[in-house]
This record gives sequence, C-alpha cells and structure tokens, in this order.
Amino acid sequence: MNSIVTLYTSFHRAIFSRLQYLDGLAPLLLRLILAPVMIAAGWHKFHNFDDMVAWFGNADWGLGLPVPVVMVFLAAFSEFVGGIALLIGLAVRWFAVPLMVSMLVAVASVHWQHGWFAIAPGNPETSTATALAAVGIPAAKRSLENSVGVGERVSAAKTILREHGNYDWLSEKGTFVVLNNGIEFAATYFVMLLSLFFSGGGRFFSIDDWLRRIFWKQTE
Repeated sequence: MNSIVTLYTSFHRAIFSRLQYLDGLAPLLLRLILAPVMIAAGWHKFHNFDDMVAWFGNADWGLGLPVPVVMVFLAAFSEFVGGIALLIGLAVRWFAVPLMVSMLVAVASVHWQHGWFAIAPGNPETSTATALAAVGIPAAKRSLENSVGVGERVSAAKTILREHGNYDWLSEKGTFVVLNNGIEFAATYFVMLLSLFFSGGGRFFSIDDWLRRIFWKQTE
C-alpha cells in the first residue's frame, strides 16, 4: 500500500508541479468571460438610467427597491468599472465583492421566483432536474412538470409559425425557447466571482500581479 501511495505521490508531483507556472490561466479565462458581461450590463444601466431608476423603484411593475437612484448608480458603477478592472486584472479581489453583491441582489429581487433555469427546458427527459427529482426534491419535481408545459407551448408555437410564417427564416439564427429568467446565470457569475475573490487576477496576466512583483522588489 505504501508503495502505491509513494508512486502516486511521485507521479502527481511530476505532472502537477509544472502546472504552477500556468495557474494564472484559469483566473484569466474567468475574467475574460465575466468582463464583457459586466461591462455591457453596467453600460446598459448608465445608458438607460431613467428607465432603470423607474424599474428599480416601482413596486407595482418593477423591483420596488429603496433609493432607486442610488441603487442604479451603484449597480451600474460596480458593473461597468468593475468589468473593466476584471478585464485588465486590476484590484480584482476588491471589485469582486460589489459584483458579487450585485449578483445576490439580482437573484433575490429578479430571478428567485422563477426557479433555477434561465431558459426553461422543454424536455423533462433531458432536464438536469431529473436526477434531483429522483431523490425526492419537490422543487425538481415541479421543474419537470413545468418542462412538460414548456414543451407543449414551444411545440404549439412552432406549429403556428410553420403554418403562418417563414419558419426557416425565423429559426435561422437559433431555435425558439421559453425564457424562464431563473437564477442560473446570476448564480454562475457569483461562483465565478467568488473564485476570483480567492485567487485574485492570477499570475502573469494581471496588473495586480505585476504591481505585486514591482512592490516586492522595491521593498527587498
């Protein structure tokens, strides 16, 4: 048994010890995925500031949040400026915090009541909720029931479009789906930001890393 453990340890070190020089690649890829999403979201809020304030503040058809002007500005600033910071790798850990808060606010105020899926699955047999429903989770069972209804509606919509529209042209850029607007994307972005909070911008590919190197040289 000891020989197997020793062999595994030697093999593990021989391979993965060399990967430490590329450990900045994963944070870089996370930043490159998140940055355009955040920049676009922040720019949209700034560009449509009055409409966003109305949506944030109205309790009847909007989110009903307090001090909507402040809330929109903070969300837009953290997303736009934070997205740029993620892109260049500057103050990544610091900007990850308000961006995570923004994702939590989005989950709680916009997406929570719609469940998990961003796009409603129309086939319960291929839904990721199948495994959870099998162990008796009520929310997963409701999701599968919802999938049946989604599939029926998508099928009906396609039939109508084939009979009364140019379906080939309408579906040329992608198939039709039902937008569920669940927490899936916001939760995924939160986890990605949480990873960056712990890892930072990563070695070699972030301004943070080069500032750290320069600062350490100056203090030696």
